[in-house]
Amino acid sequence: MSLGMPDAVTSVLATALDGLATRQNVIAHNIANVDTPGFRATNVDFESSLSAAIERGRMAVGGVTAVATLTNAPVGADGNNVDLRHESLSAVQSQFQYQMMTRAVSDHYALVTTAAGSF
Repeated sequence: MSLGMPDAVTSVLATALDGLATRQNVIAHNIANVDTPGFRATNVDFESSLSAAIERGRMAVGGVTAVATLTNAPVGADGNNVDLRHESLSAVQSQFQYQMMTRAVSDHYALVTTAAGSF
């Protein structure tokens, strides 16, 4: 295995990091618009697409997409539906998931480096 070519695990981890980064950006955008009249909050789902790609056994470039959809949160009198408590909790959860994925990348890289050094 060449360190220059990503293996399946590396591809899955990188895709998960990209999806989580997209989610974090959307959450930040939602929070930034908490007082914007008419603003509708969005959620991001990439896990469904990632799971389907893993089940197919292919992690093709561009094969996994993060999908942003409007939330079902109730709309206030000003047309805004950002729930600051929900967004704050989502931000913390997403950050924790991102940290776990970066740790998984680090651990995977250490394993590959160790394996490559044994040849």
